[in-house]
Amino acid sequence: ALMVFGLGMVVGNLVGGRLADGSVIRALYLSMSALATALAVFVFAAHSPWTALPVLFAVGAAGSAVAPALQTRLMDVAHDAQTLAAALNHSALNIGNATGAWVGGLVIAAGLGYTAPAAAGAVLAIAGLMVLTVSVLLQRRTSPA
Repeated sequence: ALMVFGLGMVVGNLVGGRLADGSVIRALYLSMSALATALAVFVFAAHSPWTALPVLFAVGAAGSAVAPALQTRLMDVAHDAQTLAAALNHSALNIGNATGAWVGGLVIAAGLGYTAPAAAGAVLAIAGLMVLTVSVLLQRRTSPA
């Protein structure tokens, strides 16, 4: 299973980079939407290895596809503080990993079952899409026409 997930991560990083080359914002929306969808589907697919493995690949691919576009977006908006933005991005990803593990533990401890972390992850990905939307709207509002 880890090998399938890891292969998905490699493919996702390659695809995410190509998508970001075309349109950073579109790449972020596509990859984050794909991640939310894959995590939601995993809640149901996890009960059989025949369905779990392809969806696990999709989770790895979608999650890794976010990174190139996210890094590019930060470099685009950071202007003269790109080094700081890169460091903060890495820190934010580490905080996100820790928070995801904590939320996953909370939903399992609450008795929601072992697929509940995937559902929580889907909700968090949707929240990320909302943050992205606010960011894009604020940029459009403050950018000169």
